[in-house]
Amino acid sequence: MKQRTLAQAFKVEGKGLHTGLVIEAEFCPAPENHGYRIQRVDLEGEPVVDAVAENVTSTQRGTVVKKGEVCISTIEHALAALYAFGIDNCLIKVNAPEIPILDGSASEYCEKIQQVGIKEQDMDKDFYVVRSKIEVRDEETGSSIVVLPDDDFSIDTMISFNSPVLSYQYASLGNLGDFASEVGASRTFVFVREVEPLVKANLIKGGDLDNAIVIYDSPLEQVELDRLADLMGVPHKHVSDFGYINNRPLAFENEPARHKLLDVLGDIALIGRPLKGKIIATRPGHTINTSFAKKIRKEIKRQEIQAPVYNPSVEPLMDVNRIRELLPHRYPFLLVDKIIEKTSNHIVGV
Repeated sequence: MKQRTLAQAFKVEGKGLHTGLVIEAEFCPAPENHGYRIQRVDLEGEPVVDAVAENVTSTQRGTVVKKGEVCISTIEHALAALYAFGIDNCLIKVNAPEIPILDGSASEYCEKIQQVGIKEQDMDKDFYVVRSKIEVRDEETGSSIVVLPDDDFSIDTMISFNSPVLSYQYASLGNLGDFASEVGASRTFVFVREVEPLVKANLIKGGDLDNAIVIYDSPLEQVELDRLADLMGVPHKHVSDFGYINNRPLAFENEPARHKLLDVLGDIALIGRPLKGKIIATRPGHTINTSFAKKIRKEIKRQEIQAPVYNPSVEPLMDVNRIRELLPHRYPFLLVDKIIEKTSNHIVGV
């Protein structure tokens, strides 16, 4: 399980969801232990921001990281793809204060990563292995994220809204290798009733039906619905005609739930290392996702070096006779009976 980076750089270009700018982002190979970093090449000195949980400063319609006066938003879809493909080290160069929204999913990132390939590096991956249950809960919203010990990584996601169109959905990812085919194409979504407040908040300048699913589920006055339709640039529809408004059919029947799972994965990437554990996310959102990532980061700092997982019953690499050859001791001072595991950065003895 070695660290990985991109075999070659690749670029994506598209609108910024919130700024409406045409943005170019370049994803570059990076050295071992580099992690995910984002460079603002449009600013003087081309400052770099580490994509880690403690740098998250806002979670309104996306995850924003900031260092000093330098910020980058809408990073979660790109990070989800990098994390799912097991890429540990990547430098993202972007010429604007956000990553382009593309089609509202991680599909293009997955395609580009598959095109350029992945390079294995020399250093071992530094997993965060979950030893006991960790939970973050928001009693006010009913949101929660729980992670349980497991030998691998998986996510179960449940969403529910007070909506006749989108009430309850469930999505699951048991193997990160299935991300590109099962989750990557899931687009972001927004309710019609949320559009105007977002516009008034000076957000979603680049939002349209090419990069989001719009859900109409709450009756409005016909004149109001027509005005919002004009705002979104879509045909007028009757106030009683609830449903999804989009330019192309849903990629999956439960596409909103799968997109929420994608967002969880992108925000989990902010812990800065691969995780072994089972995540159960109920009504997740960027706020609770990043709070969870911050809690894991604190745990990592508290126990900077984790004991490796090992099986004391396996055949030893070194028995007591070999150890006596290396250590000029004898009982009762020969305290190492056997060596059962040895890597470049740890050794397990009994």
